[in-house]
Amino acid sequence: MTLGRRAFTIAGLAVAAGAALTGCASNARQKSTLQSTPPIGKFVTVDGARVHYTQEGTGPDLVLLHGAGGNLREFTLQHVDLLKDRYRVTCFDRPGLGYTDRHPDVDASALSSEGESPLQQAQMLRDAAAQIGVKNPIVGGHSFGGIVAMAWALMGLDTDADVNAAGIVSMAGVLMPWPGDLGAYYTINASAIGGVTTVPLISAFATQSQIDNAVAGIFAPQKPPAGYLAYAGAELAVRPDVFRANARQVNGSLPHVKQMAKRYPALTLPIEIVHGTADTTVPIAVHADEIVKIVPSARVNRLIGIGHMPHHADIDATIAAIDAAASRAGLR
Repeated sequence: MTLGRRAFTIAGLAVAAGAALTGCASNARQKSTLQSTPPIGKFVTVDGARVHYTQEGTGPDLVLLHGAGGNLREFTLQHVDLLKDRYRVTCFDRPGLGYTDRHPDVDASALSSEGESPLQQAQMLRDAAAQIGVKNPIVGGHSFGGIVAMAWALMGLDTDADVNAAGIVSMAGVLMPWPGDLGAYYTINASAIGGVTTVPLISAFATQSQIDNAVAGIFAPQKPPAGYLAYAGAELAVRPDVFRANARQVNGSLPHVKQMAKRYPALTLPIEIVHGTADTTVPIAVHADEIVKIVPSARVNRLIGIGHMPHHADIDATIAAIDAAASRAGLR
């Protein structure tokens, strides 16, 4: 055996050993996560894929959609209890996140770079909503959930269905196309190479402190509410399959958003927006301030000094937006 071949063989064995170690650490972490943060809702099946949801309360239907890397616990910590006296509140894990399966038409393998489009996500959740009796809902979305909510609304232009949105509430929502790209984090982790290298490494070895610090950073300049870090289940997003799904959905979304925005002027349903002026994740100037220029039924409440989590930082303003959308839609 030549020195070069020997070195190559040793390097290959080292990579294999590292991959095995990473796999063992990742599997152990996933098992722990599933035990500490189990599903809190029920499941419905759409084309063979399971959709995780909670549903509580009475009154007009309200659907709440979490943002990138999140899950339905985003809203079950506080919001459901504050709204269920006058709405039937349904919270979904979006496709590929939390405990909801990937869309059946998407290649979810580690070597793929395909993510669910906002329209695919909306269709899957609309089908789930129809099965559990949701009708004429107000659809609220935080961050990336905002563009899925907009996709839900656009589908109402093409079909007459009970599950069509009666109104939209955007909470720091992605609404409009943005300039530039999303940076190396999404580009690398959404790629086929990242899917089999960086994603498993992060999944296996990111510490709980690092996860908590990342979540807290999303709230800046505010702080997470009491109990949020322990309850929200951020570790669910670090599971390899979920990590890949989230990165691919976000990284591949811009072309879809550009196409969707062309149809926005046809929307007439009420759209209420709560968006912080200090949001650097989804800047208000790019999203909320632009959509109101092309959709007359859209209204924005600019929350001065609030960051990317307005539904927690100003929960009263968020509930007021939901009530306003329902009132404008004739549901209250």
